[in-house]
Amino acid sequence: MSDSQLWDDVDGYFITHLSPDDDALAAARRESDAAGLPPVNVAANQGKLLQLLAQIQGARTVLEIGTLGGYSTIWLARALPADGRLVTLEYSARHAEVATRNIARAGLDTLVDVRVGPALESLPELADENPPPFDLVFIDADKGNNPHYLEWALRLTSTGSLIVVDNVVRGGRVADAGETADDVRGTRAAIELIGGHPRLSGTAVQTVGTKGYDGFALARVLA
Repeated sequence: MSDSQLWDDVDGYFITHLSPDDDALAAARRESDAAGLPPVNVAANQGKLLQLLAQIQGARTVLEIGTLGGYSTIWLARALPADGRLVTLEYSARHAEVATRNIARAGLDTLVDVRVGPALESLPELADENPPPFDLVFIDADKGNNPHYLEWALRLTSTGSLIVVDNVVRGGRVADAGETADDVRGTRAAIELIGGHPRLSGTAVQTVGTKGYDGFALARVLA
């Protein structure tokens, strides 16, 4: 058995027992596939991790950068109280349309605000609204802009907020000093910003599973 098949099997076991899809989640995956969206949404066990992090955080407000088909959005929104708020930013209007339908089908449209356009344009507009600090920020968009998204996350959070940056391993390329691709340079810049910023305390974890060899970074906002 190959390593990747073993990773898939183990993920399948964990998902079956700990984070199985329900009708709304399964429909979100199915509709995203049917619409031709890239198959890069988080795995079910990773979605459950996001939900648990939001619950542990006691989150009332969540900012998501990178909506895709709304699969991770559903997991996160389910962690919020009835008067909570999740703002999710999506570059592609077509992706946002699929996500909006998926979120509504899950009964979460009253909690979720889907905004369309480049996130680096949406984020200043959001900041101008002077929203309450976000309790959790999930960054899962174009990786070259990760440091910029992280800087905006710092502006839109406060002491105790949690920032999650997805896909930081880049198949191991993040540790290759000779790698100059935008996704790797952006990810490295974000990791180094977390490591050197006086208002952040963070770590990064490697993962394997149905999404291959990857990982995520966690950072807590300090005073």
